[in-house]
Amino acid sequence: MTALVRPFRLAPGARVAVVAPSGPVAEERLEAGLDILRGWDLDPVVAPHVRDRHGELGYLAGADADRAADLQNAWCDPSVSAVLCARGGYGVQRIVDLLDWEAMRAAGPKVFVGFSDPTVLHQAFAARLGLVTLYGPAAAGADFIKNARAQEHLRATLFDPESVRSIRAVPTGGALVPGRARGVTLGGCLSLLTSDLGTPHAPAGARGGLLMIEDVGELAYRVDRMLTQLLRSGWLDGVAGIALGSWVGCGPYERLRPVFVDRLGGLGVPVVEEFGFGHGEGALTIPLGVAAELDADAGTLTLDEPALR
Repeated sequence: MTALVRPFRLAPGARVAVVAPSGPVAEERLEAGLDILRGWDLDPVVAPHVRDRHGELGYLAGADADRAADLQNAWCDPSVSAVLCARGGYGVQRIVDLLDWEAMRAAGPKVFVGFSDPTVLHQAFAARLGLVTLYGPAAAGADFIKNARAQEHLRATLFDPESVRSIRAVPTGGALVPGRARGVTLGGCLSLLTSDLGTPHAPAGARGGLLMIEDVGELAYRVDRMLTQLLRSGWLDGVAGIALGSWVGCGPYERLRPVFVDRLGGLGVPVVEEFGFGHGEGALTIPLGVAAELDADAGTLTLDEPALR
C-alpha cells in the first residue's frame, strides 16, 4: 500500500457542505451541528435533500438518486472545501455506484469526513480518487454535538493538522498484542468492510496496511463471524498492524476481548485495543490513507505527515 493524496486543510471562512448519504437526519441535531461549524468560522451549506426521508424505506434520507446527487454536486462545487456527512445509518451502498467518479476526480482533492456507513465512501474515495479521508464524527451526530473531545480533535485535524500528527489512544487503550508496525491506514466500520468485500470500490486486501476497525451493536459471535470472513477471504493477509476502536452496544468488552485475541492474535502483528475512534463517546478523528507508525505498547498512531496539507 502507498500513501494517498492529502487534501488541503481548511481556513477560516471555508465553505463546507453537509450531506446525508445514509439515514435520515434529526432537525435539532442538524441545527446544533451547523452552529458548531459556524462557531469554527466555517460557512456550512446544507445539501438540498439532507432533510428528506424516503417515502417507503424510512431508514433512508430520501431517494437514492437524490442522495447521490447531493454528494456529487457538493464535491464538484468549486466553492466547497470539504464535504461532511450528517450521520451514518445505512444507504451508502445503494448510491456509491450512481456517482460519476470521473467528474469527482476532475473536481480535485478536498476534505471528506464521516464514519460508520460512510466507510463504503472512504474505501471508494481511496480506490477511485486516491485521496486521504477523515474517519471522524458526523456533523449532526450526538457525540459531535455533545462531546468537547470529539469536537476539538476534528477541529484540530481540519485547521491545524500538525498538532495531531501523533494520535494517542484513550486512557483505557493498550496493547492486545505488543509491538510496533509501519503501514498506510485503512479501515472503518467492521460490518461495512465485510459487506463491501468483492465490490469495485473495495481494496483487494489490507496487505501493508494499518487496519483501523470498530463497530456498533454487533454481539461477540457476529464480530467473530466478520473477522473470520476477513481471515478466510485472505483480506487480512500481510496486514502490518491493527487498531481496535469502540464497540458500543456489542456487549461487555470482556466478552469481546477473547474474540480479538482468538481471531487476530495469531496474525503476529501489533494490535491496540480500545483506541477511542468510532461510535464511542469523544471519538477521535482518524485519517485514512496516510503512512504512519502504530505503537501498540504506547497506544499511539504517529503519522509521517499531517493528514492535510
